[in-house]
Amino acid sequence: MTELWGADEVHELEHHIDGWLASIRTEIPQILAVDRGDDDEVRWYVRLRGEEKDFTTIWLTLRQRTLRYETYVMPAPEENQAALFEHLLRRNERLVGAHFSIGIEDAVFLRGELPLRLVDEAELDRVIGTLFGIVEQTFQGLLRIGFASRFAR
Repeated sequence: MTELWGADEVHELEHHIDGWLASIRTEIPQILAVDRGDDDEVRWYVRLRGEEKDFTTIWLTLRQRTLRYETYVMPAPEENQAALFEHLLRRNERLVGAHFSIGIEDAVFLRGELPLRLVDEAELDRVIGTLFGIVEQTFQGLLRIGFASRFAR
């Protein structure tokens, strides 16, 4: 089990993440916005403009043990659900640092977590780049499986 951080340590990391995200935003032209959540969780939203998928928003959630990251990939498939889910499981075998999962209303997400001791600017950059890259590489193919009849027209 990863170590439990104290409130002061988590708060200090939160301030570092604010700064790192501000820095990354100026360096990566695809990043359109970095916003903070309003709820009880410490959460950031990193919105990127893509080519295959118009927009990808990555949610970063700071907890006492881990930094969780996730992005919405697509809604539940209208057809070929078993084929799509098998495809996602086979893709998971090749992914490092993230995995496809089925979320609320059977929507497809891409998720991962890092122990807090590993969180630094380079890792944030890697996480954002990895999730964005995977979505860009897979989005159109996943749509063609899960919404095949729409592409047959």
